[in-house]
Amino acid sequence: MSGVSDVRHVLVLPDRDAAEEVVDALRERLGVVEEPQLVRDALAGEDDAEDAQWLVVLRDEDGRLDPGELDRLAGQWEGWREEP
Repeated sequence: MSGVSDVRHVLVLPDRDAAEEVVDALRERLGVVEEPQLVRDALAGEDDAEDAQWLVVLRDEDGRLDPGELDRLAGQWEGWREEP
């Protein structure tokens, strides 16, 4: 065991534009320097690409990101933070 916890935050956004704007806001407002991962998440049973959500995955080994602040940030783009 290395002692480093693998802490991740997952923000769920309604579309790619919102996800990219949240990434920019994370850098500007919260000083996130590591590139968050953008992941397209097709909704179960949906074939239409328009019905995909986008996930912003952030690593936070140091535990310095405030979950409440991430909730508020995602909410500004009609998204939310998934609980681990």
